[in-house]
Amino acid sequence: EYNDVNVGGTVSLLEACRDVGVQRVILASSATVYGDQAEQPVHEELATHPAVPYAVSKVAAEQYLFTIGRLSKFETVALRIFNAYGPGQQLPPVHAPVIPQFIQQILGGGSVVVFGDGGQSRDFVYVEDVVEALIRAATAPNIDQQIINVGSGRETAVRELIEQIAAVAGTKANVLYNGETSGGIARLVADLRKAKQLLAYEPSIDLAAGLQKLLAEDPLLQNPQQAQLLAAH
Repeated sequence: EYNDVNVGGTVSLLEACRDVGVQRVILASSATVYGDQAEQPVHEELATHPAVPYAVSKVAAEQYLFTIGRLSKFETVALRIFNAYGPGQQLPPVHAPVIPQFIQQILGGGSVVVFGDGGQSRDFVYVEDVVEALIRAATAPNIDQQIINVGSGRETAVRELIEQIAAVAGTKANVLYNGETSGGIARLVADLRKAKQLLAYEPSIDLAAGLQKLLAEDPLLQNPQQAQLLAAH
C-alpha cells in the first residue's frame, strides 16, 4: 500500500503535472526518512536511514520528484514534515498518529500503552504551521530541488506528551509501559535553519497551545463516549 500511494501515486501525479505545464510541485515528504541519527537536531544534509517500509517509500518519492522535475523542466521541493497533528486527523487501525490516539484513549478513560520507557522523543508540529510552510514553499524564490525540514524545532518525550495532554484535558492518564516492544527511533527533532533561511518559516504554535486548539476544534473530541469507542477498536 505504501508503495502504491507514495511511489506510484506520486509518479502518476508528477506525470500529470508535466503534461499540463505545472511550474512547481511541492512534495509532502516525511521526517521518518532520517531514521536513527546520532546528530540532533537533524538537518537536511544527513544521509537518510529509513527503517520502515513507509519511510522507504518516502525516500523513493523524493527521488522520483527530483528526477522527473529535472527531466521535465519544472521546479520541485520536498518538505520533510515531522510529527504533524491537528483537528480532523485520521486514526487508522494500525500505525496510528500518536497524539490523536493518546487523546482518544485518555478522554475515553482507557489506558495509554507506551512502547519502551516513554523516553523516546519527537518533534510535534501543529497543522497550521505545516500549511504555512506549504504556502511559503509554493511561492518562495530560488528553492528548486531543495529538501526542507518542517517541524516545531522542539523536542518532546512521549512521557511529557502524555502529561501535557492530560493537563489540557483536565484529567489523569493511566499509562502502561510495554518495555518488551521497541518505542522506535530514540530521538527525532528538526533543525529549522534551512526553513528559516529559504522560506522565512517560523513555527508559531507550541505544543501546549496546539493541544488546546485541537481539543477545542476537533468535533470528534467533543464526545468522550465516541472517543472511547474509537480507542477500543
